[in-house]
Amino acid sequence: MLVKFDSDAGSLTMFGDVAIELLHMMGHSGTVPSAMLAADLPAAVARLKSALAALPAPAPEAREDRDQEPKVSLRQRAFPLIELFDRAARRGADVLWDRA
Repeated sequence: MLVKFDSDAGSLTMFGDVAIELLHMMGHSGTVPSAMLAADLPAAVARLKSALAALPAPAPEAREDRDQEPKVSLRQRAFPLIELFDRAARRGADVLWDRA
């Protein structure tokens, strides 16, 4: 499943499992479809950043095959969503999401 976040400040599509995990970290139920009001975005982003900071540091990855793709951490996957929510909060725009 893919989840598409949409706002007047932009849009973003993520893998569903990652999106739901990040929404939970923000204190949201993780329901898809759903929405968050612009006024609630700064607190949600602060909770997400705090939860991400509490995660253990990723172990250095030893790749034997140089053609193998590196793993993308949850912190890295969260970055575009944090940017979208920050932009939406600055513009006073709500964020809605649904299955893509």
